[in-house]
Amino acid sequence: MDTPLHGKTLFITGASRGIGLAIALRAARDGANIVIAAKSDVANPRLPGTIHSAAREVEAAGGQALALRCDIREEADVEAAVAAAVARFGGIDILVNNASAIWLHGTADTPMKRFDLMFGVNVRGTFLCSQKCLPHLKRASNPHILTLAPPPNLNPEWFAPHTAYTIAKYGMSLCALGMAREFAADGIAVNTLWPRTVIATAAIKMIPGVDAERCRKPEIMADAAHAVLSRPSGSCSGRFLIDDEVLAEAGIHDLSGYSVRPGADLLPDLFLDP
Repeated sequence: MDTPLHGKTLFITGASRGIGLAIALRAARDGANIVIAAKSDVANPRLPGTIHSAAREVEAAGGQALALRCDIREEADVEAAVAAAVARFGGIDILVNNASAIWLHGTADTPMKRFDLMFGVNVRGTFLCSQKCLPHLKRASNPHILTLAPPPNLNPEWFAPHTAYTIAKYGMSLCALGMAREFAADGIAVNTLWPRTVIATAAIKMIPGVDAERCRKPEIMADAAHAVLSRPSGSCSGRFLIDDEVLAEAGIHDLSGYSVRPGADLLPDLFLDP
């Protein structure tokens, strides 16, 4: 069995549930070390899953887990989490900037508390985690930063319904754009990954009108992330990747198994023009 991530240490933000957890479990099947950096250390009936339950799943899948309560908006939290990861596993090979906050409302209906949360988590968190992991990534043999963010798209149709959220997500994308060039001399691959369709996670239940049966499972993003992170870092950087395109490059074309309800008319995700 090919296990390219065996022994690699992945620092994954927001890995207590959803896509972040799916990426963690896929890497764990290779025998990877997973740092679960998230705020959820106490069960929430609206959003099931904690850093502790995620750690148990990672270890059951074959990986080593380190559960760390971490608010990625806080510099001291991130510094402590990175230090704990290095102390436990000896370094960091891969950073997955998965944590993100969402608020799909217009300008008049966006409280500044929500605005600050999105910019704190999405933009500041991505920048901060990348900065603090950087010294360790420079020492890794095949270092990657993978950020879950869309290709920048200046079509105003993607801004008008939720300007604040769009700018916050594109802020993550622009971090990757700049860092890919900035870190090129260090051999660190920096890319983004985004789903073609809406992904069925617990979080979408909080978004009115989304039919989970018209979504794909988080495993499609996990398999795509695994494919990206398995590549030599010098061969793929500075790209805005889409999950189905990554899998096609890996020779996987039948995606029917990823659908929550096979044959359903899938919902396209945000930011991708038809």
